[in-house]
Amino acid sequence: MLKPALPLLACLIAGCGGSSKPTTQTVQGDGFGFRAPLAWRVSRGATEAAASSGRIDRIEVLRFRLEESYRPALFPAAARDLDGVIDRLAAQLHGRVVGRATVELAGRKSRSYRLLYGAGRTQEIAFVLEGDSEYELLCRKRTSQPAASCQELFESFTLTGS
Repeated sequence: MLKPALPLLACLIAGCGGSSKPTTQTVQGDGFGFRAPLAWRVSRGATEAAASSGRIDRIEVLRFRLEESYRPALFPAAARDLDGVIDRLAAQLHGRVVGRATVELAGRKSRSYRLLYGAGRTQEIAFVLEGDSEYELLCRKRTSQPAASCQELFESFTLTGS
């Protein structure tokens, strides 16, 4: 009775039917890249790149030029400044900050935040500082939706040079 399994085993070893279709697309911007869901619409500007699905679900990276060059030794002061920026943003959105953390993104110590606002909406925002640039990573979604697109953005974000 084990004979019918042998063709299946041979097929698995040979890789039959093993190719999976991609579920993400690579999005490139000014000095950065990230992955987004394959079905999402991509848009690009001079200093930003985004992918969206509908009116709410959106991931994007924006690049800003800093007035002074950033060095890792400045991180504690930068983190305090960013905490203040997020508190003001949450107030503007009539929302609240429900998470803040220091994380590593693209190999750099970064600040990450989670905000709840509006009717069941969440924004996850992270800031990556490098040289003369600040990269703002933003993921906006319905609170009830899985965080897979946000996780993909933060895990896949890379600096590519410009």
